[in-house]
Amino acid sequence: MSTQDERYAFIAEWYDPNAALIRRYQFLYYPKDNTIEMFDLKNRRHFLKRTKSEQITLNELYIGSTINVHARQLNFVDYGDEYTRKKLSSKKERTLGMIKPDSMKKMGEILDLIFKNGFLITKMKKISLSRNEALEFYQEHQSKMFFNTLIQYITSGPVMAFELMGENAVEKWRNLLGPTDSAEARSEAPYSIRARFGTGGIFFQDP
Repeated sequence: MSTQDERYAFIAEWYDPNAALIRRYQFLYYPKDNTIEMFDLKNRRHFLKRTKSEQITLNELYIGSTINVHARQLNFVDYGDEYTRKKLSSKKERTLGMIKPDSMKKMGEILDLIFKNGFLITKMKKISLSRNEALEFYQEHQSKMFFNTLIQYITSGPVMAFELMGENAVEKWRNLLGPTDSAEARSEAPYSIRARFGTGGIFFQDP
């Protein structure tokens, strides 16, 4: 597909409160002229003819995003075709990040560094993990010697969990974090998060 004809397709859902049901649409975006178009999938007809939309950009269109079109809040739940999937899946890759208890005081600096490295934070929540939640979350480390210390540490205070999105986000996030040991990180990757803010195994990320 040439740049002139480039088009991205998504499946979007809208909850219709009057009918108490979820309506599904094919949402099309044309980056050349910033126009959008929508088709009602159930009734197989045009819902919105191709029209210009200055408020919507490609950066806002990804699986899990929400936008407003003609007073309807659309939730993007899937790619609409294989072309869109191949073109955007790596660019819109997502991964989990967490700021642990003893680094919460540096949260502003850490988030600033994340933004400067081109990530978009799509979800973020401050939580306090119970022991049972921590045991479930870290069950893959259960046989390791540091497991009990880790559980005690992660439940010692609130943490900030967030979903990051960006191109090749998983690999890029790992690189930004640096080596697991903060002392090693300061030696081998001095500009990494662990080198700058870590006091031990401060960060955990799960692709």
